[in-house]
Amino acid sequence: MRNTGTGPGPITPDGSPVDFYSLLDPTGEPEIVAQVTPPGGSVLELGAGVGRVTHPLVALGFQVVAVDESAEMLARVRGARTVRARVQDLRLGERFDTVMLASQLVNTADESHRQDLLAACARHVKPGGAVLIQWMPAEAHDRWHVGMGRRDGDISITMAAVEEVSPGVYEATMRYTHGEDQVWTQSFSSRRLTDDDLARALAAEGLRLNRFLTEDRTWVAAVLS
Repeated sequence: MRNTGTGPGPITPDGSPVDFYSLLDPTGEPEIVAQVTPPGGSVLELGAGVGRVTHPLVALGFQVVAVDESAEMLARVRGARTVRARVQDLRLGERFDTVMLASQLVNTADESHRQDLLAACARHVKPGGAVLIQWMPAEAHDRWHVGMGRRDGDISITMAAVEEVSPGVYEATMRYTHGEDQVWTQSFSSRRLTDDDLARALAAEGLRLNRFLTEDRTWVAAVLS
């Protein structure tokens, strides 16, 4: 399944609706970064989008490089150095205190793509630094069902469709609304990963799972092994 999106405004190659993501606030990510990054430290944000997390990181005094393949997304980022590139192709020749891979990108159904994403993280983190990965743990993946989601004021996020198309691989469509007249959809594939699956994927790129950073285990800190 190719990731796709519909709705008003620009849609990125991975199906993300730019106007919708511009409406969203951070949900604790800046504080998670601050747990593992020295004050004023350097942060490489992979898949930064419109700057939803970038902007509060900059406000906290971190030196942020925001990477995204979408020019429309990066055009909305302020206060950070921006780099337009696919994450898996990124080679900056620099290393950072913290490398951040959000949006459950590691749950991609394509194993080679997963490894390429993690390799990009490994080649850009400093020795002693941290790679922060947002993922969907297996127990959370197992709870996916049509109708699940959340509402925040006049914004709603709902899983409109989900199907296991092969063992451990799911195709899902999210429906996003703002007010009464703005509606977007985003369709994507996701692979159910166990803790052991994640640990093996990290190890293949010279990384080691260090600890879980949140109670729901959706944020992981990894280090160079």
